[in-house]
Amino acid sequence: MTDSPARPAPLADPHLVYDPAPGDGPKDVVILGSTGSIGTQAIDLVLRNPDRFRVTALSANGGRVALLAEQAHRLRVRTVAVAREDVVPALREALAAEYGGAEPLPEILAGPHAATQVAASACHTVLNGITGSIGLAPTLAALEAGRTLALANKESLIVGGPLVTALAKPGQIIPVDSEHAALFQALAAGTRADVRKLVVTASGGPFRGRTRDELAHVTVADALAHPTWAMGPVITVNSATLVNKGLEVIEAHLLYDIPFDRIEVVVHPQSYVHSMVEFTDGSTIAQATPPDMRGPIAIGLGWPERVPDAAPAFDWSKASTWEFFPLDDEAFPSVDLARHVGRLAGTAPAVFNAANEECVAAFLSGALPFNGIMDTVTRVVEEHGTPVTGTSLTVSDVLEAETWARARARELTATTATAEARA
Repeated sequence: MTDSPARPAPLADPHLVYDPAPGDGPKDVVILGSTGSIGTQAIDLVLRNPDRFRVTALSANGGRVALLAEQAHRLRVRTVAVAREDVVPALREALAAEYGGAEPLPEILAGPHAATQVAASACHTVLNGITGSIGLAPTLAALEAGRTLALANKESLIVGGPLVTALAKPGQIIPVDSEHAALFQALAAGTRADVRKLVVTASGGPFRGRTRDELAHVTVADALAHPTWAMGPVITVNSATLVNKGLEVIEAHLLYDIPFDRIEVVVHPQSYVHSMVEFTDGSTIAQATPPDMRGPIAIGLGWPERVPDAAPAFDWSKASTWEFFPLDDEAFPSVDLARHVGRLAGTAPAVFNAANEECVAAFLSGALPFNGIMDTVTRVVEEHGTPVTGTSLTVSDVLEAETWARARARELTATTATAEARA
């Protein structure tokens, strides 16, 4: 692997510091998805480090207005954005109760584009903690506005692909996924030319060690019983199918410009090693912490500085065992399928992601068996055919591909449910 002078730097590069607003005071931060898991942990980190970070705006879907109002008041933000316009009266009431009439209320933005508006607002860093491909527009807005993007919303990079890479400047994206934050830190140990392989670790989810036949009749409760991480239902099911690892393989390729055949997935049940980089001299650098997302969030918000005591550290005086196993591609075909759509590029990853979101929803509602998730996603990807690729790709192309994939996945799911009912 030899770099040429004309070769662009990766989107995420620990050796480069993209600083849109250098200064000595706290970094101004916008948090998208503030009432979700990433958002609430980010706010905890900010409140413990007021000398480092200052939140200027929050966005949320609108399902937890009381929490959103409490966050806005504690952080003294300028703007609060909600995707659901119908919750604005309740939000105003909750804000009034928090502020008590003694202070002016923050500006309220509402509607499907509200998060995109605050993503482009004046700040240093935008933390995109939104779940799902609806995070694409805010990601593009933050990049176009020149903000540093702390990216927890992997779907926006995966479905946006070349749209995101065309906008992002070298070093502008700092990954917040635990795996990609680990790779980001490990890559700092060598030059780009030294990298032989990226190794993405997977907990294996609740079904590690089971065969495909043994997965045929697992329940929703089984799939949601993750042994390591506490996450939302969609992400937890993605961990059970290992779709999340497939998405992370695509993300690693896009972030670090490493070919798919040099990105490996291994199962590590303890979730202590979050990922590894193998270098050409045979050395492997692993990044390890107890499972806690506040560490990756601190990397996303604070880089190139580290935030002291952001997350717990290991107690090395206690014995522990760390295990690693190869991935069972037959029981969990999602990673190979993700590599396939990643190589196709263009709209193919958007089809993969959208079909999976629909199939996970069907599984959670009881309309699709567990193995039916990947069976259906595979069929949708196959039917999609040749994706729109290259410089001609537009946001409209991505949205159109997603719409088709969702509709087709729902059709196939309905057929499966009817067939099972008759059986």
